[in-house]
Amino acid sequence: MQGAACPFCVREKFKPQLEIRMSIALENQRTYALVGTGGCGKTSLAEMLLFQAGIINRLGAIEEGTTALDYEPEEIKRRGSIQPGFASFDWKGFRHNLIDIPGDSNFSGDMEWLLSAVDSAVIVVDAVDGVRPQMRRMWKSVKAAGLPAIAVVTKMDRERADFDAALNSLTTHLGVRPVVLYIPILENEEFIGLVDVFAGKAFRFLENGETEEMPIPADLEDEAMLLRDTSVENIASSDEELMNRYLEEGTLSDEDIASGLRQGVLSGEVVAVLPSSAMQNRGGRRLLNQVNSLLASPLDRPAVLGTDASERAADPEAPAACLVFRSLNDAFSGQVNMLRVISGTISSDSTLKNMRTGEMERLGSLVYVNGKNQTPCKDTLGPGSIVGVTKLKSTRTGDTLCDEKAPFEVELPKLPPQLITFALAPKQKGDEDKVFAAVQKLLDEDATLKLGRDEETSDILLSGMGQLHIEISVEKARRRSKVDIVLKTPKVPYRETVRGKVQVQGRHKKQSGGRGQFGDCWIEMEGAPRGSGYTFEDAIVGGVIPRQYIPAIDKGIQESAARGYLAGCPVVDFKVRVYDGSYHTVDSSEMAFKMAGSIAFKAAMSQLKVVLLEPVVQMTVTIPDEYMGDVIGDLSSRRGKVLGSDSQGGITELKANVPMSEVLRYAPDLRSMTGGQGVFTMEFDHYEEAPQPVVDKVVAEHQAAKAGE
Repeated sequence: MQGAACPFCVREKFKPQLEIRMSIALENQRTYALVGTGGCGKTSLAEMLLFQAGIINRLGAIEEGTTALDYEPEEIKRRGSIQPGFASFDWKGFRHNLIDIPGDSNFSGDMEWLLSAVDSAVIVVDAVDGVRPQMRRMWKSVKAAGLPAIAVVTKMDRERADFDAALNSLTTHLGVRPVVLYIPILENEEFIGLVDVFAGKAFRFLENGETEEMPIPADLEDEAMLLRDTSVENIASSDEELMNRYLEEGTLSDEDIASGLRQGVLSGEVVAVLPSSAMQNRGGRRLLNQVNSLLASPLDRPAVLGTDASERAADPEAPAACLVFRSLNDAFSGQVNMLRVISGTISSDSTLKNMRTGEMERLGSLVYVNGKNQTPCKDTLGPGSIVGVTKLKSTRTGDTLCDEKAPFEVELPKLPPQLITFALAPKQKGDEDKVFAAVQKLLDEDATLKLGRDEETSDILLSGMGQLHIEISVEKARRRSKVDIVLKTPKVPYRETVRGKVQVQGRHKKQSGGRGQFGDCWIEMEGAPRGSGYTFEDAIVGGVIPRQYIPAIDKGIQESAARGYLAGCPVVDFKVRVYDGSYHTVDSSEMAFKMAGSIAFKAAMSQLKVVLLEPVVQMTVTIPDEYMGDVIGDLSSRRGKVLGSDSQGGITELKANVPMSEVLRYAPDLRSMTGGQGVFTMEFDHYEEAPQPVVDKVVAEHQAAKAGE
């Protein structure tokens, strides 16, 4: 057919233009996290950004429980974030994907996973308190993820707001090289405007968050010039070529400053800083503009590493791969899996393979998530995009979905260990399975929770990042599943061990008509070095006990050891050698020898010295210097041993070994001692012999529990 265009030729003709459009879209995409400690103003800042972008039509307030990103009843009740908030919006031709990461350490245990889904970070610092101790840990996570960052000093409307002190704390506590973009203008302690340091202009805030030019206040002229000189020097120091030019010419051109600043931010050499007041809707537009100008696009980020050491770059032409980095529960849609597109493109028609389960998942319903509101997504999404997916069959947080023909699984950072364990029970007996199922659903959302059962007591055990984390999670499970759940005292995993060596007989004989039961063994049992575990040796010769019955003796000993002897705690670190015994050709069985092994174990325990071991954790407590004496004294009163301390920029980091039983509810005590400024982490370190008062208490509690059964 003459004149008809070849379809392949048409496709090839427009392919470069399509690639250009996709390239521009990726260049104009910003996926970033708001990172800061609890109460520093992240959620209020996000509220202002959503208002400026037109996503919401009025500014909500934390105190009133009306913010867009804190919508769970538990968040409204405690006036703080307990899960990450998500928002997607456009600003001046750029697509923004924002994650508001909770600042409370109880709810930020999966921060590393959330940071693996973004390209940049916005560090949020309180103008009143400056950089708080926990921010050091968060900043380490940002640096470990290799993320470029800018910093916002919030709450400039508050009494005692001090921009200079907050700026200094960024340098002294986090070691950043700041580039100040704007300095606040205060009039009668009210935040009324900004001085643009590089433009040499001042701007007054208007009612809608916009600004109009005004003269630079006389008392800020010298400060602005000094900050400009310092900032230019910091920009020059981030690049060798710029530094040489700066040394030769004594200054940099506006073009060099602009390009040098962005490259310095992207390389992590400098951090741009600006002030804001979310409650007054001031500074939001400037922040959004700087996110556009300075933060990374997916194209600026290195390739993502896979579990097999392969890499996947942010290439829309590559096979599709997505990371499920968090899951949410929606009252109407059920579970919503949040995806970060790593490579390729996806749409609601895409079908991808779950690398954990091997199952195929059709994406189907894609949604843009803005707090509790969801908007259907009809777009084809490329690398860097964040989108929610509903109604997936078997996908959970941490999974990788990818093209079946090009397998790829994201290598995720290791999450910190759980710090505390509580026992759960139903209010009504018989509802244990309902309680387990209700809490199990939370694990699909929150990867920092761990659920299990105590084989000795059949208790349901829930482990998490702190007491508040457990309490809020249980409150959420109660509300969603309509099950009454009782929270019991945290469990301390005591252990028992033995000292000495003994030889004993375990003989089980029972005759009750018909076939009887007979098992007889002699064992030698002794204590073993700490941490060596349990060792079983078969020293039978001459067939005095047939080979098929030896494993039964071992099993009987292990089952008895799991139930404990002194206080119902598992017995560890001991050796058993079975060296003699007898059997009956008719009445002997595996069950009979299992009973014989159990009897022998109990006989040995009655003759050996039984020792109670208590778990000791290593704690890292981060506090302002002025509280060091109080905290060390408190740790000593808890039988703790301080291992060392490191003080930097007014903040001390203490390391100490403390018995776990003494710090189960340490968080509220530390908050009280330090005015809310202290934070800590802890992890199991070792077991050591418990002092007699602790032994007496644990034994008494065990006997009381047995009497009550």
